[in-house]
Amino acid sequence: MSLMSLTAVELGKKIKSGEVKVKDAVLDAFAQIEAVEENINSYVTVLNKEEILKKTEEVQKKIDAGKLTSPLAGVPVAIKDNMCTENVLTTCSSKILSNFYPTYTAEAVLKLEEAGAIIIGKTNMDEFAMGSTTETSYYGVTKNPFNTEHVPGGSSGGSCAAVAAEECSYALGSDTGGSIRQPSSFCGVTGIKPTYGTVSRYGLIAYGSSLDQIGPVAKDVTDCATILETIAGYDSKDSTSVKREKYDFTSALVDDVAGMKIGIPKDYFGEGLDKEVKESIMNAVKVLEEKGAIVEEFDLSLVEYAIPAYYVIAAAEASSNLARFDGVKYGYRTKEYNGLHNMYKKTRSEGFGEEVKRRIMLGSFVLSSGYYDAYYLKALRTKALIKKAFDEAFAKYDVIIGPAAPTTAPKLGDSLSDPIKMYLGDIYTISVNLAGLPGISVPCGMDSKGLPIGMQIIGDCFKENNIIRAAYAFEQSRDYNRCDIAKERD
Repeated sequence: MSLMSLTAVELGKKIKSGEVKVKDAVLDAFAQIEAVEENINSYVTVLNKEEILKKTEEVQKKIDAGKLTSPLAGVPVAIKDNMCTENVLTTCSSKILSNFYPTYTAEAVLKLEEAGAIIIGKTNMDEFAMGSTTETSYYGVTKNPFNTEHVPGGSSGGSCAAVAAEECSYALGSDTGGSIRQPSSFCGVTGIKPTYGTVSRYGLIAYGSSLDQIGPVAKDVTDCATILETIAGYDSKDSTSVKREKYDFTSALVDDVAGMKIGIPKDYFGEGLDKEVKESIMNAVKVLEEKGAIVEEFDLSLVEYAIPAYYVIAAAEASSNLARFDGVKYGYRTKEYNGLHNMYKKTRSEGFGEEVKRRIMLGSFVLSSGYYDAYYLKALRTKALIKKAFDEAFAKYDVIIGPAAPTTAPKLGDSLSDPIKMYLGDIYTISVNLAGLPGISVPCGMDSKGLPIGMQIIGDCFKENNIIRAAYAFEQSRDYNRCDIAKERD
């Protein structure tokens, strides 16, 4: 059995005890990449094997000397390609950053390196995180390891596919409107989007600054809690970072939901939800109910306004954030141009993909004179009302449970042919980002086509421990485990 079949925590324990060498874990990761990467395309960049093996020797010595005690020390990790890594190509899966080598490393990645984690590559994604399928990447489409005719989801599809295909032990993703939870659902892995401000955004190349949040993608809830505990923390370099009293997420790994109040939003289980997805999630809710949780249906208003509000706000912030990519200081520059403005136009026209151009244009429009009040300000007011609706719900419930996506993974090409349909696929995840809440997607079944189904558990701000506890309790009693998922995928 490959060491990549173990969870990150399991592998970390074996490394710490001396049962497994860091070098062996890294070699297993590279062997799996060589075996499946041609079919899956999870990575934009796989780091040089010889250089990584040299680093493993340093990490091994520190582990042996007792200097590295993190549960993740020596464990191979992949990083989504929108997080800066010093002197390592960082592209956001875009042509416009195809030659960009940052001079610094993102804070979340730095925390992993300080813990002794071994970075083996940068994962594919939708260009500038704009998409739900990982089909808008300049570096080609990533495919779902369960069925390569289907998408892995997005925009963190590369990270989720890499974990599902066992090309790394775990990965980091980013979530702007569901970009960790939806692909986790499609790929049969577990992913957490923390409360906004919990993990530093320093070094994360921004899409929507008020919505983006870095989070872990892993094989199970224990891994996710452990990784989140490692990367979370206040960072003075990030103006949106929040000082929290506690960052103890692993203490929530208890199989006890007795008395926990669970809200089921009727709005999430109506028209448009696939029958098999609904059935799997309701069966999972029954498991928690049998363990002593109190389950109640309720109306979560304003869900229908979440998608238009999100796409106005996200596109507006994207048009502002992406203005820096102009061919002047770094990144791609068009070869032939006549004057500065012509250089801007040609660089952006050639460097950005269709979906990115579409969202920049939409964002520029809603921020323009005469439309700012009608669209952008109205979207911000709607965002505030959505947060208020969640506040009222969390006055009654500890967690809210619903789907991570309305269907299982669609076939390649189906979503891109209809962008509006792709946008509507984010209906269950977007509100969480608008309200700055934490959410987790945990596998809860398979459909008749053999594709994974994910259950989304949402918590109140800074209440990650509630969603981790509920997810962990379910995970301990589900009818199938990771081995069954791997068999289905193979």
